[in-house]
Amino acid sequence: MLVPRRRASFRSSIVILVAALVVAAAAPAFAQAAQAAPPQQPASAAGPRQNPRAQVPMDADRARRLYVPADPQYQSIGTDFQRDIDARVATEARYPELCKGIIDFQKVSYRSRVGDLDIPAYVFQPLDKGPAKSRAAMVWVHGGVHGNWGLTMFPFVKEAVERGYVIIAPDYRGSIGYGEAYHKEIDYGGYEVDDVISAAGYLASLPHVDPARVGIMGWSHGGYITLLSIFREKHPFAAGAAIVPVTNLIFRLSLKGPSYQWDFATQKRIQGLPFEKPEIYIERSPLYHVDKLQVPVLVHVATNDTDVNYVEDQMIVDALRSRKPDLAETKTYIDPAPWGPSVGHSFSRRVDPKTLQRVDSPEQIDSWNRTWTFFEWNLRKR
Repeated sequence: MLVPRRRASFRSSIVILVAALVVAAAAPAFAQAAQAAPPQQPASAAGPRQNPRAQVPMDADRARRLYVPADPQYQSIGTDFQRDIDARVATEARYPELCKGIIDFQKVSYRSRVGDLDIPAYVFQPLDKGPAKSRAAMVWVHGGVHGNWGLTMFPFVKEAVERGYVIIAPDYRGSIGYGEAYHKEIDYGGYEVDDVISAAGYLASLPHVDPARVGIMGWSHGGYITLLSIFREKHPFAAGAAIVPVTNLIFRLSLKGPSYQWDFATQKRIQGLPFEKPEIYIERSPLYHVDKLQVPVLVHVATNDTDVNYVEDQMIVDALRSRKPDLAETKTYIDPAPWGPSVGHSFSRRVDPKTLQRVDSPEQIDSWNRTWTFFEWNLRKR
């Protein structure tokens, strides 16, 4: 049995020896051929690849549609500022009658902690102020890239005051109805957040307000400001509620396109798009600051929202559920009853603009019941 193995080993040795002799004999020829052939250059040594954009004829019409300036002089170009002022004045004229006998209403102003502007605000309080530090309070933040506090929020303000809350609604920098200069001070996600946080300081100056029981609530852009406020390392709020909030500016500007990008790129403290100023847009996107949350937050979103689309709000919901489950209360409403051109975006703000009465849907009732319960628990006396 050992003999075949020895023969196999002998034959293998012969094969290896012959192969080695063949390679040795061929080596001089290989070396000569290598010297004669020109060296192979890497593809990049031939020069940089030509920019493909330079090789394509420009479509002037498409280029015009995609163009977004970065010069602040083009912020809100074409806006009728006087019309906005007139509309605001007309709105304010209705509050005294609406509040008569049920709400103490005032239009006030306070200095932003940035130090450069006085911020106008609406204050709604119970007629009976109560003892010192007896009242919880909230800052309510309006939406819109350029917007202001509107009458259609009145039925909810009324409910808040009936529940004993003091409400302040600031028209932070960039709000409409205060002239061109104030309008162009817009600073989305920047100083406007400081303007809103400063409203809590005004509340704390009222003797009947307990500064330890101040909350913040906002819708859309106002929900965005709410999140950025409570994601600050230091802030005065005990809890916050953000309804259909803007959450990720890098994603949002890409999704919405040039007409929406315009309002951001022309802001004087931005002056550019996300690919040009990524650090600014990351800093101003709540999604990237979830880990800083230290107080309870409530977030409600809608799957049929065509303003803050669900693909954007789903990001913040998922981030809060996975990384702050002990502090975050979230609810996704599946195709709630629509209201207005943005379908589900105003699902919890269904109000008849003439009568100023709620136009309730099951989702609106549920959302507000959850919101009141959230604040009554988190702003209660300790």
